[in-house]
Amino acid sequence: MAAGQDKANDSAAHDAKGAGTGGVRVGPSGRRTAVTVAAALGGALALTAAAVTPAAAHSGRPSGPGGGHGGHAPAVHYVALGDSYTAGPVIPTQVDANCARSDNNYPSLVNRTDHFASFTDASCSGATTAEMWKPQGTNGPQLDAVHRDTTLVTVQIGGNDVGFGPIIATCAGLSVTDPAGTPCKDHYRATGVDQLTVTILKTAPKIAQVLRAVHSRAPHAEVVVVGYPDLLPDDGVGCFPSVPFAAGDFPYLRDVEKKLNAMLRVEALLNGARYVDTYKPTVGHDMCKAPADRWIEPLVPASPAAPAHPNAKGEQSMAQAVLRTVGDGRQGPGRGGPWHW
Repeated sequence: MAAGQDKANDSAAHDAKGAGTGGVRVGPSGRRTAVTVAAALGGALALTAAAVTPAAAHSGRPSGPGGGHGGHAPAVHYVALGDSYTAGPVIPTQVDANCARSDNNYPSLVNRTDHFASFTDASCSGATTAEMWKPQGTNGPQLDAVHRDTTLVTVQIGGNDVGFGPIIATCAGLSVTDPAGTPCKDHYRATGVDQLTVTILKTAPKIAQVLRAVHSRAPHAEVVVVGYPDLLPDDGVGCFPSVPFAAGDFPYLRDVEKKLNAMLRVEALLNGARYVDTYKPTVGHDMCKAPADRWIEPLVPASPAAPAHPNAKGEQSMAQAVLRTVGDGRQGPGRGGPWHW
């Protein structure tokens, strides 16, 4: 996955300013920073969630049976934003060559289940938060897909801001120097401060800015932040050389991803969005598992997928996780989850 660090253009500032009056309740900057730091450093997330739950009260979802519309299901206009984990590169059938987007990625599967009134998949492989505001090849700014009548938005972004691709390349290259040690961890901590943790912390305000922009453009939308699936064995036991990381770097890189997901969870809570945990449902199906059991492909994929990315089963798992959060509209009032359509 390509990593980009471009700044959002002037429309980002406009969106952020507009969001200030859009009903998104964000706590004082000092509290926000403390909560984010605690989460990204692996602090007790349960405690931070309790502290920021009031901010999540902002929600455009329908309330009560029938969505508050006289028992009639309201029309849902769904927009998906995200990077390659959303787009589903190489997974058949590819419907957008520029973005390597599949029609069997998790947004398409969610849409296929619920048959929304409208569906727009703006996700694009290689996207960073900057591509929310600027074009990416033939793909326009992703936020341009979000309108005032949009009622559901899923957002899966941040991996490229942190630098998934360069991290994988760096750690794979360093593994040959000390296969039993921690050369990757030592590289990123050479200054005495873990640089990947710093990068995650620097990405947090970018995620917040994206969420504020979504709320500004679609003030009545349910906004859902989708986390990243389990890429490496959750027990920290490696599988060199099939996944070419040094033995001691497997738990280190596992924890880096957990810090990223913790940051995304907290930013969702602080910015009036829900969070979908795709990590826990994919534990045991990481890239080290046998081809029949894995939902994340290794650096040399055996199933149609990009290296270190979900295959079709991985996209299905993420779709199920999203549906558990927003509810299956065909299940009827009170049975589908937080949305009782």
